[in-house]
Amino acid sequence: MSELRVSQQLMDRDLMAPRAMSGLLPRIETPIVPKRSIAGRALVAVVAIMTFLASLTTGAVMLVRSSAAEWQSEVSREVTIQVRPVQGRDIEADVARAAEMARATPGVADVRPYSKDESTRLLEPWLGGGLSLDDLPVPRMIVVRLQDGGADLSALRKTLAERVAGATLDDHRAWIERMRAMAQTTIAGGIGVLLLMLAATVLSVIFATRGAMATNRPIVEVLHFIGAKDSFIARQFQRHFLVLGLEGGLIGGGLAMLVFGIASIVANMSVGMPGSDQLAALFGTFSLSLGGYIAIMAQMVLMAVVTAIASRRTVNRTLEFVD
Repeated sequence: MSELRVSQQLMDRDLMAPRAMSGLLPRIETPIVPKRSIAGRALVAVVAIMTFLASLTTGAVMLVRSSAAEWQSEVSREVTIQVRPVQGRDIEADVARAAEMARATPGVADVRPYSKDESTRLLEPWLGGGLSLDDLPVPRMIVVRLQDGGADLSALRKTLAERVAGATLDDHRAWIERMRAMAQTTIAGGIGVLLLMLAATVLSVIFATRGAMATNRPIVEVLHFIGAKDSFIARQFQRHFLVLGLEGGLIGGGLAMLVFGIASIVANMSVGMPGSDQLAALFGTFSLSLGGYIAIMAQMVLMAVVTAIASRRTVNRTLEFVD
């Protein structure tokens, strides 16, 4: 009996030893999808590039839209009276009479007649300098600046046609319409580019998710074997790719905001240099408003959400075949 008790104690000790050792060993939990892999780093790079380009496109569209709005506001506050030379009439008297009519019109803030030399210089960009334009019927220009409430231009146009020969009023309506069409076309083009970038990001996420599923297929099959639900497995992949998308979005969007900040500083430092006036006329001061930076931050989050949603849908479709 004593030998039997000793044998039983030895067996109990041998069975308890692994359990005791398991209690002493540290418990290591590893995620289903590896956090750092070549495919994961590649996806972060793709999302960062797409977010950077999308943010640059959004910022450029907002800059052009803001500049176009300023152009339209400035142009809509000014009208031009053109007085053409008429044989047998004193053009200087006609210009003075037209200017007085404009000043007498309610809603007019300022009237500035251009002299003959100033009117001639307006033609130099097209005809070149050093030309004698004395024999040409060069029209005289009068710039009329309106108040914020505007003025009755139809009455002024009728009065000029009746009392000043060769005088016409141009409210630049056609030019404003062309400018508005250009701004709308730029915005539509920017939206199209953003949609293409989102599509490219979704395709990249789909391929990356399928690669991760193929790499971890044995783990997924074991999870199915022990009773794990598809929603649990999909949630693991979604969380993984959400983190990757957010990381890539932060990198790309942060770089884009840095580029716009540097561009604004450089634009302010290059005021008065050759070519800066043309760039300022098109893009303004390259300074994004608060709404522009908010739009870029929204794109960071959007890229992460799109990455997570695309990965979840891909995982669900893949698990249908695994089942």
